[in-house]
Amino acid sequence: MRNIAIRVGLFAAIGVGALVFRPFLSGGAGDLKVGECFDVPTTATTVEDVQHHPCTEAHIGEVFFVGKLAAADKAPYPNDATLEAMVGAQCVPAFDSYTGLKFETDRFWTYGYFVPLSKDWATGDRGVICYAARMDEKPSATSIKKS
Repeated sequence: MRNIAIRVGLFAAIGVGALVFRPFLSGGAGDLKVGECFDVPTTATTVEDVQHHPCTEAHIGEVFFVGKLAAADKAPYPNDATLEAMVGAQCVPAFDSYTGLKFETDRFWTYGYFVPLSKDWATGDRGVICYAARMDEKPSATSIKKS
């Protein structure tokens, strides 16, 4: 019985530790959730992992939208202009709603996004993650989420 209690306690400690330290861990870019802050890799064209941060510490991006692009399952991978239009149709209204700012007139913030690679698009992945970032590319130590 004592052995079971120790195991349960160990699993509980691991679970709580994972929740407490998640903001400090590196993780898959595709696993980002709304409200999470992270550093945007600057050297990679394909982003797999990002460094998480609490939004009260220096960070480059803050996720404000996670969703799916409106495209048919068998649609070919869009060209850059079409992809940007598809992303903008999702990200701009979400930016306005999340931040309380107007993207079209804000002079300090922009957004970036993660979309699937063409090979993943071919298998039906239509996910998009939109994040806010400062236009001057400097880190922020506060959340952009409206109060």
